[in-house]
Amino acid sequence: MSRCTLLLGGCLLVALAVQAQQAHIPTPGEGDFTLRNFRFKSGETLPELRIHYYTFGRPKKDASGKTTNAVLILHGTGGSGRQFLRPGFSGVLFAPGQFLDASRYFIILPDNVGHGKSSKPSDGLHARFPQYDYDDMVLVQHDLLEQGLGVNHLRLILGTSMGCMHSWVWGETYPTFMDALMPLACNPVPIAGRNRIWRKMVIDGIRQDPECKNGNYTTEPRAGLQIAADMLLIAGSAPLVMQKELPTRDAADKYLDNITKREMSDLDANDLLFAVSASRNYDPSPNLDKIVAPVMFINSADDSINPPELGLAEREITKVKNGRFVLLPISGKTHGHGTHTDAAVWQEYLKELLEESQH
Repeated sequence: MSRCTLLLGGCLLVALAVQAQQAHIPTPGEGDFTLRNFRFKSGETLPELRIHYYTFGRPKKDASGKTTNAVLILHGTGGSGRQFLRPGFSGVLFAPGQFLDASRYFIILPDNVGHGKSSKPSDGLHARFPQYDYDDMVLVQHDLLEQGLGVNHLRLILGTSMGCMHSWVWGETYPTFMDALMPLACNPVPIAGRNRIWRKMVIDGIRQDPECKNGNYTTEPRAGLQIAADMLLIAGSAPLVMQKELPTRDAADKYLDNITKREMSDLDANDLLFAVSASRNYDPSPNLDKIVAPVMFINSADDSINPPELGLAEREITKVKNGRFVLLPISGKTHGHGTHTDAAVWQEYLKELLEESQH
């Protein structure tokens, strides 16, 4: 959606400033790390599990050999590390003098299991690909850091949406591995209620399409993918923004037609099904008290996936020893769930977290 529709001339000025910053950002490095005979929590194994990643900068270590400047940034369901290369994120945070200046920090943007250029069902195994979950994905991230990149400590973990949920898993599983956590756009509770229902609609819509053939299709099951794309659009959108940007029936119909064509062209049914299903075991709530790193937890009030009226964030953050929750009020700058990747909206809170967790 065009942010300029909402911010008018102000948006143009921001865009020009971001583009100017973007020009000073180096080209990221890119690589793959392969884990041999990786065993998933389900008991399934892969002889070779590939995780792709992008990096900025170089790691630095102190006299004891501890990595001091590494930042891990984790994407959402269906995304990839590449999404953080957009001007609205990298141009705001990675440019010289900004809060995650790429000349100071070693920034790591992985494509998580099942996503991007990492190992995923569509590589060839299709429905026979291991049924990975969030614990598996975090373990692979950890192995990439320690074994693949030689990083034994993180200055910060910042995660959006699914990456937000991964942040909580990280904080509990490896509590001393990071100096700070910044989860954006999720809740540290099981996927239940409306959040589970729309995910199950996506999963069932794909599986029940006769063309899916239990995941062994030769052409994409279009009806199932259509249901999935429609549900993803509704789940991630913000009613206020859509009403303002699509004020007529024709405008709404045209938008839906265009975005459906765009999204459907890139979707693989098995990849999407596995990615959405990976949230099935997620539940950090019983162990939030194990997190010792400072936490800056942020949701936006117009996020329909994590609506504030549930009160879950406010309740759960009290279990975190050094945690703060911020609810961004609805404004011309927020745009629903996707506000998590619009760094200009919340970067001041990142500054506070970095200052608070500085040693």
